[in-house]
Amino acid sequence: MRTWLRRIRGAIGMGVVWGAAWAVVGSVPRWVFGFNTDAPFPIIFGVLGFVAGFIFSGLVVLAERRRSFDQISLPRFAVWGAIGGLVLSGIFARAASLAWRDVLAITPTFALAGAICASGSLALARRARRQALSDVAARSG
Repeated sequence: MRTWLRRIRGAIGMGVVWGAAWAVVGSVPRWVFGFNTDAPFPIIFGVLGFVAGFIFSGLVVLAERRRSFDQISLPRFAVWGAIGGLVLSGIFARAASLAWRDVLAITPTFALAGAICASGSLALARRARRQALSDVAARSG
């Protein structure tokens, strides 16, 4: 039971990190183009990023059960992120009843965003682990 709670907490944490990253990207149209909408893009992108991170985390848990982050290559992690983006685009297209041309526009965008976020997540996790290991070595040595 504790393992599942830890995995759910990890998926929520991944969703929060991805949501924050996507919210920052969602604020770019307003800053760069002066684009203003009724629904604020940072909030919309943040929610989509949270869902994408949660989906990605679930995919990694299901597919890479017995492997640690050190054992998963960066390209493989990026592929799982892209697949998570594809799943999100399918859910979003179905929920929003989008036309095919809109689906064809958001699908590669979400897949690319998922791959980038997955790669960044793995890089940050590896960096944090190296930092923790060097801190432990410094204290003991």
